[in-house]
Amino acid sequence: MTEATPKPGFTIKGRHVLVAFVLFFGVIIAVDILFVSLAVRTFSGEAASNPYESGLLYNRTLEQRRREAALGWTATIEETAGDTVQVRVTDRAGAVLEGLTVTGVLERPATTRGKRPLRFAPVGQGVYRADAAPLDGAWDLRVTIRGADDAVFEAQRRLVRP
Repeated sequence: MTEATPKPGFTIKGRHVLVAFVLFFGVIIAVDILFVSLAVRTFSGEAASNPYESGLLYNRTLEQRRREAALGWTATIEETAGDTVQVRVTDRAGAVLEGLTVTGVLERPATTRGKRPLRFAPVGQGVYRADAAPLDGAWDLRVTIRGADDAVFEAQRRLVRP
């Protein structure tokens, strides 16, 4: 009688390791390519709509900040009852400033939609007030103050209402 020779079990050979290695990293690379292509298609990467022009104008912005510091003005922005905002403007010595033209823009912090211009009216004692209704949620208020001698001062504040 002849004995049957046992069949050898499955053994991992070099080509099996190579195929597993290539498949593993192939899946990783394919998923990375998918995520990168989705990210590039959905977000342009620009934080400003005109970054080149903004960069060129940066020196003008720095010069404007130096002129503002030389003026010595201070603007205090406050929310008042009834969805109005007011700006109180003082000089370096703390004296109120009258006869200024105050304009402002309300805009949402996370989007460019919903931008609203504001026109401030003087109410006395260096205070200028504007109606901002409705003022719900978060808003960024940027105020531009112009003096009689073409002096320009800018201030900003985030307003948050529940």
